[in-house]
Amino acid sequence: MKKSIFLFFGLLLFSIAACSNKPITFGNLEPESKHALVANIFVNAIENYHYNKVKLTDSISSRVFNEYIKSLDGNRAIFLQTDISEFENFRYSLDDAIKSGNLQPAYTIYNRYITRLNERIDFSLEQIKKPVVYESADLYVYNRENEPWFKTVSELDNYWNKRIRYDFISLKISSDDEKRHSETITRRYENLKSQLSKTKSEDVFQTFLSAFAKSIDPHTAYFSPRAAADFNIDMSNSLEGIGARLQTENDYTRVASIVTGGPADKGKELAVNDRIVGVAQGDKGEFEDVLGWRIDDVVSKIRGAKGTVVRLQVIPAGADINTTPVIIRIVRDKVILEDQLAKSEVKTIQKDGKPYKIGIISIPSFYIDFAALRKGDPNYNSTSKDVKKALELFKSSGVDGVIIDLRNNGGGSLKEAIELTGLFINGGPVVQVREGNGKIDINRDEDPNITWDGPLTVMINRFSASASEIFAGAIQDYGRGVVIGEQSYGKGTVQSGIDLSEFVPGFKEPLGQLNLTMAKFYRINGGSTQHKGIIPDVIFPSAFPIEVFGESSEPFALTWDQIGAASYKRISDLSTSINQITTNYQIRKKSNPEFNYLYEDIQRFEKNRNEKSVVLSEITLRAERQKSEEEELNRYNARRKLQGLPAVAKGETRPVLETDFMKDEGLLITAELIAMLKN
Repeated sequence: MKKSIFLFFGLLLFSIAACSNKPITFGNLEPESKHALVANIFVNAIENYHYNKVKLTDSISSRVFNEYIKSLDGNRAIFLQTDISEFENFRYSLDDAIKSGNLQPAYTIYNRYITRLNERIDFSLEQIKKPVVYESADLYVYNRENEPWFKTVSELDNYWNKRIRYDFISLKISSDDEKRHSETITRRYENLKSQLSKTKSEDVFQTFLSAFAKSIDPHTAYFSPRAAADFNIDMSNSLEGIGARLQTENDYTRVASIVTGGPADKGKELAVNDRIVGVAQGDKGEFEDVLGWRIDDVVSKIRGAKGTVVRLQVIPAGADINTTPVIIRIVRDKVILEDQLAKSEVKTIQKDGKPYKIGIISIPSFYIDFAALRKGDPNYNSTSKDVKKALELFKSSGVDGVIIDLRNNGGGSLKEAIELTGLFINGGPVVQVREGNGKIDINRDEDPNITWDGPLTVMINRFSASASEIFAGAIQDYGRGVVIGEQSYGKGTVQSGIDLSEFVPGFKEPLGQLNLTMAKFYRINGGSTQHKGIIPDVIFPSAFPIEVFGESSEPFALTWDQIGAASYKRISDLSTSINQITTNYQIRKKSNPEFNYLYEDIQRFEKNRNEKSVVLSEITLRAERQKSEEEELNRYNARRKLQGLPAVAKGETRPVLETDFMKDEGLLITAELIAMLKN
């Protein structure tokens, strides 16, 4: 691959080296000389080494155009229809432009974006000075992603006037200090203006190539040198912060995932899909409003030295935008590797008058210490080694069955997924890997020994992905155990990280990194784990709908398909047991209040997801917020009562409820499986 790129880019590198950078001014950004080189490497990699060997056509160009506009103005509240009509000239030529190293169309669009956003900020700052109308029947449509573009500046002005009024009403419901509200909102827009003025050419290039990569598939990604450094810090687990991955969603910073073992995970208060609207330093620092901020600027505020405190204002997942933000206090720390290791425990439960001793192994990720392994250290850490030790302890203590808990396990080492499967089967194929050229490798467990041959259940949820899906799929295909939980994420593709600087020797500047999708996983039954994920034998309800969370929600995700099955022999047929277990579970969950609360969460999430507007009336919004807060407090206290805890009064701190009813249900299902297999 490198040799072809060296030859392909030799002349291009010579011509670029002769160029000088043009001066960059606010609102008049231009590509740097090296960007044409990076763009050509990017195109060559996509067309020749991506799993689908994607050829850049007018159809792909149209995709890129849509994704780029969406990345800049997904809420359709900045550009005018006249801008979009003008940009349409680029729709089917972006492919040709990037092939030739011409990035001017991308910069033309971005510069217009900066100009329009700057106009909106100036307009908003003027509106803040005017008297606020707190009561009206006007509707503020806060979600405009499917609305038509505004045709005139006056239409945009009307929308932004409503946006400012909503900001004031929302703050007034929480406090009557109107002067402070004006200062808060003014500071919000002045911060936006300051951030905008700091935009660099590298930011434009990163945004454009990121949109381009996302138009190919959701896991192919370009990282500028700065973004690549941040990405690799995250991957090495050396980052000091709260242990959460964040994304931008319209004006909000959304929690995309939480790192197991990190401060946020240990605190149990921050959750996936929460929206962060404010950040404060220490216990007494003033909150900075971060609505509309760039994601890297929000991250820089949340990161900090180990042992320091950061406080977050958060709108909880599923709540509407009128909800009073909750304040979450987190002590920053390093993500400690030991906290990401497999953990085991033994629970004894009563089922039908009989005691069952069940071993539970929770696996946050599929890890292996390659450095220690290469050094020949026999005590290197790995998932399979740690789980094997736990299983041997379980056997010596006389457990009746085992649960492997893979909930929220986003994957990791493929080698470890295979080794882990081997602890439960006597050798055989585990996963098939198909490369873009059609070559299929069958990855096998070569060890005929079985560490645990007793009753087994595997727990997964929507955020179990990649290596987790390989293991769960293999256990299901062999009939080795029962898979329970939610349909998994569906990430069945393999990416390789490419340091672009390696392909142009002699070029002194860093060029960034390309993560390229180059292969695809298939189960031993021939079906891909891509897109569909793993469908459990016993399906639990999910607060995260598959059409919103999961690979299938991505518009350009690689599709599910099937290849030939590997040669393997099923260990057992558990279908009769699964049918009976499912029947019992369906009866049991009807009388479990926690399932009812979960269904309420699902309904609330769906309701708020479909709502796009609010009425600009302080009286109406205040009443709605009060009603919502009363319902939430009543529900919280009802759940405390179930645990034998006293009620919490309005305004008091609400301790996190320590409950895992899904695990409790998993224990009951495992006990039933044990009983059925004994019979």
